[in-house]
Amino acid sequence: MSELTLLVLQLGFLLLLWVFVFAIVYALRSDLFGQRVRKLQPEAAGATPPSGSAFPASKPPVAAAAGAAGAASAGASASEAPSKLVITSGQKAGTEFPLGRDEITIGRSSDSAIIIRDDYTSTHHARMMLWSGRWMIQDLDSTNGTFLDGVRVTAPVPIPLGATIKVGATTFELRR
Repeated sequence: MSELTLLVLQLGFLLLLWVFVFAIVYALRSDLFGQRVRKLQPEAAGATPPSGSAFPASKPPVAAAAGAAGAASAGASASEAPSKLVITSGQKAGTEFPLGRDEITIGRSSDSAIIIRDDYTSTHHARMMLWSGRWMIQDLDSTNGTFLDGVRVTAPVPIPLGATIKVGATTFELRR
């Protein structure tokens, strides 16, 4: 082999090693600091989602698991609307969070509304939001998933009153 070919191979190998190092640093940075979670804009009309939203304009998606339970609470009046989110098991069991109109992010990150520090919770794990008068849960591409009544959430799903929400090793319920 000529010296020029050997030099080109060495430089190519060195470049490949640096690309690998930068890929590892990027993966570590995104795991430690997470990615920005896009907040939904407040709805002007109340029934139409903002453009670019995860919801279609006609109605919110309903997963098969929450379909029957969600339909049962679909006609819930304002007096039956949940007023608090209660942690039923986990490190912070018994803690109650009042529900307002703002979305609630759940995860290990310090900028989450509910911070859960366990090995099974992602930095930005899940998000709860009020949409057309109903609370919805959305998994934010977490590693271990978000579960509603034992079924993994793959799309934003309405949360029935009293349904069990599992994030990592912690479970929640919406209550009046």
